[in-house]
Amino acid sequence: MKKLQIFTLGISLLALAACSKSSDKAVVSVPQIQIGKAIPNTGTLPAGTYKGTFLANQTYTIGGDITINAGDTLLIQKGVKLNMTNGANIIVNGDLVSLGTKDAPVTITDPRRVKTTGSSTVGQDSAYVGGWGGIYAGPTSKLVVLKWTHLDFGGAALKALPFPNANSLKVGAQYILYFMNPNGVFIMEDSWMYGSPDDATRFYGGFYNIMRNTMEKCGSNGGDGFNAKGSAIGNMAYNLIIGGATNGTKTASDGTTAGECQFTMYNNTYVNDGFRNNGVYGARSGSVEIENNSRALVYNNLIVNCDFGVRIAGGPGGAKVYLADTTYNASDAITKTAYGYNFYYADNASIAGQFVPTNVAQPVVTHPQATDIPNMAAFLGASYTFGLVYDGSSLVGKNNPMFVNFPLPAANNAWVTQCSVDSYNFHLQSGSPAASKGTTTAFQPITTGIPIDPNFGSSGITLPGKDMGCYQLNGTGNQH
Repeated sequence: MKKLQIFTLGISLLALAACSKSSDKAVVSVPQIQIGKAIPNTGTLPAGTYKGTFLANQTYTIGGDITINAGDTLLIQKGVKLNMTNGANIIVNGDLVSLGTKDAPVTITDPRRVKTTGSSTVGQDSAYVGGWGGIYAGPTSKLVVLKWTHLDFGGAALKALPFPNANSLKVGAQYILYFMNPNGVFIMEDSWMYGSPDDATRFYGGFYNIMRNTMEKCGSNGGDGFNAKGSAIGNMAYNLIIGGATNGTKTASDGTTAGECQFTMYNNTYVNDGFRNNGVYGARSGSVEIENNSRALVYNNLIVNCDFGVRIAGGPGGAKVYLADTTYNASDAITKTAYGYNFYYADNASIAGQFVPTNVAQPVVTHPQATDIPNMAAFLGASYTFGLVYDGSSLVGKNNPMFVNFPLPAANNAWVTQCSVDSYNFHLQSGSPAASKGTTTAFQPITTGIPIDPNFGSSGITLPGKDMGCYQLNGTGNQH
């Protein structure tokens, strides 16, 4: 009990110190910490309960599910590699903290799999199959922190439910990240996700800061990237999402009566998303989706060759009601859904005809915005009724964002199959039409409930940037 009290006091002191320095802009090097005893690296680690610390720069082989009990903490130091075998999962009933660094990231992977470059198709790329399982954090998990951490080839099917009363979690689920404590905190910063057979993430309730990450090849024949549900609240910003099956970022108030799902989504870069959804065309998005009584602020995003632009769902479709909440409530973290200052580029007329999504399969209430590039309010005119089909062919090839290294226009419909970063560089050139076209004043990120701490919280909530997308010309934003 005394050790636990000391550890708790340490967290409190760190949090207080971080808060007192919140106005400082200097980046201070933080020494690696250790919690409890070191976990011995002696052969394959069997399934069982674990707490303590995986030591820096060591490679561990995991033979079965790792379970963190309520009240316990498992910490992963920089440079650790976890080779997950037998479809192993990390079941978090306590706290999980992964503290990679830029120079020594943490890697959690299936050692049987090797990344492939170039064209990527389901059935020929093992990224879409599922290798190791995922990180499943239950109702007693208070904190999950992932910093500079690679999550590669996850999504093996769950063989048994890890905890009772889980929102929409069933045997056979293939998520990589799952979190469901409405009072908990989930931090994912400067990390990577590569490959998944279904939704890469599912979040039900809690407070989130999801910033400066890179996501590749997520979803096989469907599945979203960062998929927030329930009463989850937070930020999704400065992420690069390429080659996702359906949405890159999404909100939906599914599975809760505790309150609405509310997120800011800003300064993200979405490339080639939405082309592997085997559901009804138009029933989902290809970049941003706001649906089912959720709210969002969507600004400064760079959306290139994605199946659909920012989609604000407008009503019933199929067996489910997708209507987003566009009403006003002064007491909420996000008082009203709002969006603008988003940048679009398309290499064909079908994509350009969905910069402002239309009622292809379900009603939408997405309004053309004069602050977007191109100016969709002017292009569609004052008489346009949201949801109507329009001809976007004259927009094809316009406003090339001028990436440092990525071929646009893309030859031979390459946006369908180029699903990973490879050796490309999605930073903007100095003369990009996306430079200095964002807003830094129209909105602010959510800070409520998100601790600022070098180890047990966010490293810092990056404010909106004036350049569209996740890479800023001044070197801030995504650091990959």
